[in-house]
Amino acid sequence: MSSAVTATEEAARGSPLTPLKLVGLACVFLALVLDAGAVMSPAWVTADDQYQLSLWEACWKPASNDQWQCTSTLDSDWQVATLALLLGGGALVLMSFLVALVAVCIGTRRRFYTPVAVMLFAAVVLQACCLVLYPIKFIESISLRIYHEFNWGYGLAWGGTIFSFGGGVLYCLNPKNYEDYY
Repeated sequence: MSSAVTATEEAARGSPLTPLKLVGLACVFLALVLDAGAVMSPAWVTADDQYQLSLWEACWKPASNDQWQCTSTLDSDWQVATLALLLGGGALVLMSFLVALVAVCIGTRRRFYTPVAVMLFAAVVLQACCLVLYPIKFIESISLRIYHEFNWGYGLAWGGTIFSFGGGVLYCLNPKNYEDYY
């Protein structure tokens, strides 16, 4: 018997886990956390401590009163579309994280690289559409006469999109070129 490993034995064992794929998995996890934070954020737009807009509600504080008054934003079509795009992208990021995690656990990683990358790039497209649509429609439909800024919730969504893109790129790298080194 020879000590050489046949191609079928190597395929049965699975491919070695490269550091690039571990970093990709970490990127996908961070994207998932940032997307969850963006969806739950109460502040996508703020204006002079008198106005806050999230994906779920718009709140303002009248000058004569110290209590906030809030209304749902789900009656506006562009805000529903923004929320749907962000949640759709977040669902794809969650699915890609679960597939990548299962691939790490069962040891047959090579065949899972492409589906994970495709799901991540699809999530990036959905979330980028959401993040471009939101400020355009906000400026078009809401006329605040005071200084307003896009706040940390909007920034978290951009962070999640960037980490999804990074994870997708890392899962696209050809593992055959790197597995010989590990």
